[in-house]
Amino acid sequence: MADYDNTHRAFLQVFLSRGTLTYETAKPILASILTASEPDRETQPNDITSELFSDYITSMNTAISPFDFEIRSTLPQAPYPSTTDSTTTLPNERVYALVNTTSDPITQLATSHSPDEIAFLKRLLDAMFETYNTRNAEILALTSLQALAHSRGPNTSSSTQSDAPGAPTASLTKAEAERCLESLVAEGWLDLSKKSYYRLSARALMELRTWLVETYNTGGGDGESEDEDEDEDRVERVRFCHGCREIVIVGQRCVDLDCGVRMHDFCARNVLRAAGGKRCPACKKGWSGEVLVGEKAAQRRASGAVNGRRSSGAVTNGVRNDEEDE
Repeated sequence: MADYDNTHRAFLQVFLSRGTLTYETAKPILASILTASEPDRETQPNDITSELFSDYITSMNTAISPFDFEIRSTLPQAPYPSTTDSTTTLPNERVYALVNTTSDPITQLATSHSPDEIAFLKRLLDAMFETYNTRNAEILALTSLQALAHSRGPNTSSSTQSDAPGAPTASLTKAEAERCLESLVAEGWLDLSKKSYYRLSARALMELRTWLVETYNTGGGDGESEDEDEDEDRVERVRFCHGCREIVIVGQRCVDLDCGVRMHDFCARNVLRAAGGKRCPACKKGWSGEVLVGEKAAQRRASGAVNGRRSSGAVTNGVRNDEEDE
């Protein structure tokens, strides 16, 4: 459909109100829009083909591109329940979101969140990509308790200066932090797992991609390198999948912790099947599928700590480890 008309405008409004859509969730919505446009010719959800859906996305992107907006898509990290309805997004079902292509996404949040809430979000991101993203455990997620522990700004819990009248603290009460977390989930910036772990949503990863790399990768690291010894000054906390080249915050990593290969679970299956064997595509060591990225890395680390009390060293992420994480 080459012409941009009111049906495209209505569909674009859906993206604005819902944040994210998949092809399956979009089918009944677009069918209703087309039926409203032509009441004498009812459109059923099954009439919405993938080609028609793609045509609408292309036409809308052409129309909104001059305004620095774009509808982008990515595969979800894992099957989390949708933050906008009761459906569950499957791992192989692409997620589409309307994103701003130029402005700082963190600044965009300032239109609906207070400065203290923005500071809280930045502390959450620092915790995800720095504190809980170490060589031995790339968790990249926070439990509810860990998230709430960052409600207060630095040095506000014990510093007497922070108690001075009018002193800026950039802090939230526990109740305010809980409401902020609920809001970030409802707005589609964070996902909350069944085990109460917060992590960035598919929409957030699309919108924050450039900002995350610029903020957390230093020394020229772009997250794409798979050779850890290439540059000692390079720090890459944001990693990209060997298969799809999207950010990995849930998935698998090479058994060699000095190897830079990371893959989503579904990408690992495809890459290893195509390669005809379970070997790392970079260092060629055996690929166990048991060295994990995401909240399961935290669970494995916890179980390793228990097992470590019965042995001479701790076991984390399926490998022996004699050094402690931060």
